[in-house]
Amino acid sequence: MYNQRSLQLAPHELGLLQRLVQAHRTPQAVARRAQLIEASHIHPDWSTKQMARALNRHESWVRKWRRRWGETHALQDAPRSGAPRQFSAETRAQVTALACSLPRSHGIPLSHWSRAEIARQVAATPDLPEISPRTIGRWLTAEQIRPWRFHSWQHIQDPETFLLRARPVLRLYEQAQQLLREGTWVVCVDEKTSIQAREAEQAPCPAIAQHVLHQSPRYHRRGALHLMAGLSVADGLVYGHCSPRKRFIDFAAFLQTVLIAEALHRNIHTVALILDNGSTHAPKRLPVWLAEQSLSLERKLAFQVYWLPTNASWLDQIEIWFSLLQRKLLRPNHFASTDELQQAILDFIARYNQAAKPLTWSYTVEKLEHKLASNF
Repeated sequence: MYNQRSLQLAPHELGLLQRLVQAHRTPQAVARRAQLIEASHIHPDWSTKQMARALNRHESWVRKWRRRWGETHALQDAPRSGAPRQFSAETRAQVTALACSLPRSHGIPLSHWSRAEIARQVAATPDLPEISPRTIGRWLTAEQIRPWRFHSWQHIQDPETFLLRARPVLRLYEQAQQLLREGTWVVCVDEKTSIQAREAEQAPCPAIAQHVLHQSPRYHRRGALHLMAGLSVADGLVYGHCSPRKRFIDFAAFLQTVLIAEALHRNIHTVALILDNGSTHAPKRLPVWLAEQSLSLERKLAFQVYWLPTNASWLDQIEIWFSLLQRKLLRPNHFASTDELQQAILDFIARYNQAAKPLTWSYTVEKLEHKLASNF
């Protein structure tokens, strides 16, 4: 049992209670209890009735928290056992295991589970009781399991070959700025294919208060373009050229009229091209063509080609810029002709280059080697 003397507070206890009462983020229940204990310290001769009247609280509440402070010096609610469990731990484990399996393994023609579908399958299982989707959702939230969400991933089939090709590319990313100062220009080159010019039946309506931008779902196709683009790794500048077709001759024209011209303008001696294995890049023809270009330039410019591993577009920095182009210009899509689309793309590139800076690339050779270490 507590006695009245136990409510006489030490200076640090009194300071703590005062801070709890004054703090804006203190829960109101805790603040009221702190106020009670502080008042009991200031007025030790007040009875329970007087204290309840002064604080506008019930007498049983005053007695409870005076006693609780005297016994535990705590202002928090005591742990509560709660209602008895309605479902056993075994039942919960079975539901969790169901959520961690694929629906088709149970003969259910679904790609993934939802709370309602899990509850439906549980109800159809003879050994399990009927459980509401809300309860299942609460269990899965506690376990941090969300079978209704998914993301794409790709397993590296040949780690040794992958590392052999990826290692020099990642080294170039790390050293791009230093290499540029030494006369070697590192450029990621790729194409964004089949960019459609779609003319909406009604022009987009700009956003207004309480309404987002409106885009007509009906449109007319006005043709498509292919964008050949290169990203300068050292400074983030982008160079692009639009073409109605996607052939090696179009890719070669982009290299000759845009990238080689820029390389000569920069007065560098070597261009390091980072490419994927797409058919447009013609891995067998390209080295011969580049050698001819170097010869025609009296060997003032040399070329180095670094081929990315198969299925490794995530290692290509130009893909990051393509995603910016898609989000900031091409979606939603409203262009009356391919000429208008082409001009918009070139204007976007010019605007982007005004504030261009190198991409912050954090994926290093060491990280890749650590990722693949278990596969060797």
